[in-house]
Amino acid sequence: MKIYNYPSKLAEAKVTSIADRGFSYKKKDFLEVTRIIEDVRKNGDKALIKYTNRFDAPALSERSIRVTDQEIETATQKINKAFIHSINRAAGQIEEFHKLQLEKSWINTKRPGTILGQIVNPLDSAGIYVPGGTGGKTPLVSSVLMGAIPAKIAGVRHLSMVTPPAKDGTVNPYLLYAAQKVGINAVYKVGSAWAIAALAYGTGTIAKTDIIVGPGNIYVTLAKKIIAGITGIDMIAGPSEILIIADSAANPEFTAADLLSQAEHDPMASSVLITTSQKTATDAARAVEKQLEKLVRKDIAVKSLEKYGAIMIVPDLEAAIKLANRIAPEHLELHLKDPFDYIGQIRNAGAIFIGNYTPEPVGDYIAGPSHVLPTAGTARFASALSVEHFLKKTSLIHYSFDAFKREAADVICLAEIEGLNAHANSIKIRLEDK
Repeated sequence: MKIYNYPSKLAEAKVTSIADRGFSYKKKDFLEVTRIIEDVRKNGDKALIKYTNRFDAPALSERSIRVTDQEIETATQKINKAFIHSINRAAGQIEEFHKLQLEKSWINTKRPGTILGQIVNPLDSAGIYVPGGTGGKTPLVSSVLMGAIPAKIAGVRHLSMVTPPAKDGTVNPYLLYAAQKVGINAVYKVGSAWAIAALAYGTGTIAKTDIIVGPGNIYVTLAKKIIAGITGIDMIAGPSEILIIADSAANPEFTAADLLSQAEHDPMASSVLITTSQKTATDAARAVEKQLEKLVRKDIAVKSLEKYGAIMIVPDLEAAIKLANRIAPEHLELHLKDPFDYIGQIRNAGAIFIGNYTPEPVGDYIAGPSHVLPTAGTARFASALSVEHFLKKTSLIHYSFDAFKREAADVICLAEIEGLNAHANSIKIRLEDK
């Protein structure tokens, strides 16, 4: 990894390239995804099967789109005890964390004659998108948990899961076991943009949903962007990223391993180390080179580090935190002697991982908070997937006549300033009635 002294012109150019690295796509991809969505909207299951046969499972039929109870039963028999133990722990801790996010309805009667409040209700339905992994051989089980558990806690009545099938038309048994574990009502063997379209508009087999959540490739993300407003979505997510703030107390082997944990995701992923120590910078760079040699996904990691990886040496931790807030990373790790002293200064991050023994992967799988996080600087205004995404809030308003009369003149004044005379008249006519 290249080491920069910050601030400098070279360092600033690198930071700008990383900070401005947003969700990007080609016009041809946008047009193709738009065409797919329209095809599914018009032709439903026929379109789903056409795309699924072409790209995923050549022999899948319309009758086989939905996973059967027998398929789920068969899947449970293939699961080993170690996985069951791990998923039970992960699910329990994710559930425990998200229960703390649940909001309640409330009423306020502070102003005489006025009742104001808010009713909190769950959405009726949600669609969980789960990437299929490499030909269904690397099931992203954690995406099932992170999408479904907060929805269940919110009280969503019906959960649909979509995931690309393997070439033989099956769904990985670990995904099916996880879906059953968290109470997903229906699993469908469709992926990519056509799956998002099916959840947004509904087909003969798949019911439309009120919100769609979960990560995916460029086609999935573009599809979510296009249908946003027709149904809810969690966020427009870009490639993964990590930023580590470290001082002279940091362990360079830990730091290097965590940088590579993101770089292996995607050539567009970003891994940045900001440190006050020249030695930490040099040792971490050497450790990255050494660990790269043993990495299965080395080619991907190398591309990521060359384009969006960097080590920045800064004069002090104040400069490091200022730079981190500017980049607003998805994952922010603090490899510091006294990390808790600096948490209050961090304003922009999807999640903060504190100390040497809190690497980002514990958040990916088992800590409890969602791993569906804002990327590409959107942590400046966005938050992790949470129970709140699956809730809607309805305001309550009641006025007695005395309360109405007390505030009527102000409503009339504001309405007339805006030139909305009918608004003003709806107040005046009630005053005249008395």
